[in-house]
Amino acid sequence: MINKTLATCSEAVASVFDGATVMIGGFGDPGVPGRLIEALRQQGATNLVVIHNGAGFHDFALGGLIKDGRVRKLVASFPNYPSASAFRDRYLKGETELELVPQGTLIERIRAAGAGLGGFYTRTAVGTELAAGKEIRVIDGRRYVFEAPLHADFALLKADRADRLGNLTYRYAMRNFNPIMATAANIVIAEVEKLVPVGALAPDEIHTPGVFVDHIVEINRHPRLFEPRYEGTET
Repeated sequence: MINKTLATCSEAVASVFDGATVMIGGFGDPGVPGRLIEALRQQGATNLVVIHNGAGFHDFALGGLIKDGRVRKLVASFPNYPSASAFRDRYLKGETELELVPQGTLIERIRAAGAGLGGFYTRTAVGTELAAGKEIRVIDGRRYVFEAPLHADFALLKADRADRLGNLTYRYAMRNFNPIMATAANIVIAEVEKLVPVGALAPDEIHTPGVFVDHIVEINRHPRLFEPRYEGTET
């Protein structure tokens, strides 16, 4: 019987190794797997390459992982949010590397990896420092820059509901980077708000099929005492 559930977040992230590339879902607070990231902080893996839309907040979850000195490189679109103090401090000291990627390019590079594509051409970043060292091609008289796919060893996701087969559904803004990242990593781990019986999820409401998911952990939904919140947002 297929059962992808694990008892704890610590068990779920136990296989993350030093030097791993880790995708982290979410946009701001919504959809960020904070419990899995906190478990990864306790687990101890270091020299990590993290792919995420931002750079974390204060000293919780990704912000804490960066503050602890465990992230060697960050691939992100919005690394300079005011509360991303840990990343800012380490970057200015030369302790953490940054690969700045426009948000649309970031998600498309991840999607390309999941779809098995060798990359794509885009006009975004042409003529800027972000295109330095990349192939430029003229198509229909316009210049395009080539962007390579982004793969990862692990993807840490957050979903609303799941069954033991690993089928996932997302709630509201959880449905941002999470579904795409699920397709682009070797090992996909999801923290979920509620575990439901197989068959309880209608096929047309499943956002990430279980074939993409390796492990799931059910967490109790409660107000985030330590996580940042935005007025009027739902996760």
